Amino acid sequence: MAMTDGLTLGLDVSDKYTNYCLLDSEGEVSEEGRLKTSEPILRKRFEGAPCRVIMEAGAHSPWISRVFADMEYEVIVANPRRVQLIAQSNRKNDRADAETLARLGRADPKLLGPVKHRDQQAQADLAVVRGRNALVAARTLLINHVRGAVKSVGGRLPASDAHSFHQKAKEHIPQELRLALEPLIDTVEQLSFQIREADRRVKALIDERYPVANCLQQVAGVGPLISLSFILTIGDPTRFQRSRELGPYLGLVPRQRESGDSSPALRISKAGDSFLRHLLVNGAQYILGYRGPDCDLRRWGLKRAAGGKAAKKRAVVGVARRLAVLLHRLWVTGEVYEPLRRQSVAA
Repeated sequence: MAMTDGLTLGLDVSDKYTNYCLLDSEGEVSEEGRLKTSEPILRKRFEGAPCRVIMEAGAHSPWISRVFADMEYEVIVANPRRVQLIAQSNRKNDRADAETLARLGRADPKLLGPVKHRDQQAQADLAVVRGRNALVAARTLLINHVRGAVKSVGGRLPASDAHSFHQKAKEHIPQELRLALEPLIDTVEQLSFQIREADRRVKALIDERYPVANCLQQVAGVGPLISLSFILTIGDPTRFQRSRELGPYLGLVPRQRESGDSSPALRISKAGDSFLRHLLVNGAQYILGYRGPDCDLRRWGLKRAAGGKAAKKRAVVGVARRLAVLLHRLWVTGEVYEPLRRQSVAA
């Protein structure tokens, strides 16, 4: 761990400016100020003054944390969910937020629920996956708009999947809407091409840098997208002592609010990475769907899905949680996946 000389630096980062508060070894404010959110400026001001650096996770925290880590400073990135003193403060401003972060980090960093950022290469690779997701969202938005516009004039487009939409839709567009909708259909076609290219880039990343993702794809419902996202989001699998820790980490377990004899049933916490959680839920829905293959996960989920919509939703979340645990276990051990392991053990 880097030497800090007892100094603690709190940073409240925004797009243009970063407010900072430096506490001395006695916990007194020795310096406050505001700098432009720029790597050269941050390096020039703080290089050579070892300290513990505290900031909240946000858009700029990955690269700023790497800047201070490169200077061999101790860096703690706080989970915003854990910093309620800032979110609920009656005296909330950027200068006060920087001081609050510094004092919390000086008292006990564990109170901040430290976030571990992935390295720069992994962040760039994950951007490929998330960029694909943005393309899919844009295509879905355009397709829904075109279908809605056609319905509004009494027309209807034929059923088709998103990949073939542009091929089937054009000839069914009402004449009065062609000027407005044909450019959108052309854009859908371009987006479909870009999505196919993104799929090829995802597979290339697996072949070149993350071959372990192929081990995770042994599980039905887990393809290149889920396996690569899982590996890039988790980063180092050994930071979890037990695979079951993945459920709370990804927000797939119920929140707790116990008090005395009261222990209400609450919804899942939705902590952690929302993108990976969404992908795991999609995988769980495939496993429980009519095309899902027979396996322990499916059998477990179907038993709990009986009883209406609420039970089915809980079953999907439960399967997504168990899927995350299973993928972590396969990653760590490199084992061959047995879909019906419980059955073989019982036999």
